[in-house]
Amino acid sequence: MRLNKYISSCGICSRREADKLISDGRIMLNGSIPSAGADVGDTDTVTLDGKRIVPRESHTYIAYYKPVGVICTKNDPHAKRTVTGELGLNKNITYAGRLDKDSEGLLLMTDDGYLIDAMMKSKNAHEKEYEVTLDRPVTQDFIRDLSKGVYLKDLDRTTRPCKARKTGDRSFDIILTQGLNRQIRRMCHELGAQVERLKRIRVLTVRLDDYDLKPGGYAVISDDKVKELYRITGLDTK
Repeated sequence: MRLNKYISSCGICSRREADKLISDGRIMLNGSIPSAGADVGDTDTVTLDGKRIVPRESHTYIAYYKPVGVICTKNDPHAKRTVTGELGLNKNITYAGRLDKDSEGLLLMTDDGYLIDAMMKSKNAHEKEYEVTLDRPVTQDFIRDLSKGVYLKDLDRTTRPCKARKTGDRSFDIILTQGLNRQIRRMCHELGAQVERLKRIRVLTVRLDDYDLKPGGYAVISDDKVKELYRITGLDTK
C-alpha cells in the first residue's frame, strides 16, 4: 500500500494531507524518513511524531432512536426489551451514553471502542442535548438553578454548569457535558419537579432529526459524520 494511503486509512487525514506530513518529516517508516512514493508492507512500522499508527478496522456506526421501555443492557436476563435485542444485529456493538428505561431518543451505537472511550470520558466535556417535559410549570428561576449546577444529595455531587432554555409552559431544552446516572431526573427532583418526558436529541454533532427515524428505528451514520466525530474527539490526531 502506498504510504499516503496507509496514513489516510489510519483515520488521521486525507491523502493530500498525508503527503504534507511526509514532506514535513513527521512520518517515519521503520525508523527512517521515507520518500513520498514509499510503499508499506505487512511487517513495516509507520510512526507519526514518534507514535505508531495503524489502519482503522472496519466498524459499524448507527444512530438508533431508543423507545421508552427499552433497556440499555446486555447482561440482564430478566429484561424484556433490550437495545441489542431490539436491533437484532449480529455484531458486538454497544452504546455511547446510556438512556434509562423511561427515557427515549438518540443512542450512538458502534463497535469502535476507541470512539466510545473518547466520547464517554468526562474530562472531554462532550455535549449531549435533551428535550424535557415536567409535571409543573418551568420558571426562569428553575432554569437559572439548573444552569448553574445542582447539588445531588444522594450522590454527594454538584453537577457541572450547563445550558438550559425554556421552550414551553412545562418544557425546556438542556445541554449537558457529563453523564451522571439519571442526571436530569435527579436535578429536577432536587428542584422540586418530576420529569414526565425525557428525549435525547443530540450527541456531539449527531442529531436525531438528521435522520427520518421513528422510535425503534435506526440509520447508518455516514463516513463524513464519523470523520467529524473523530476530529471532535481528537482521535484523528492519534
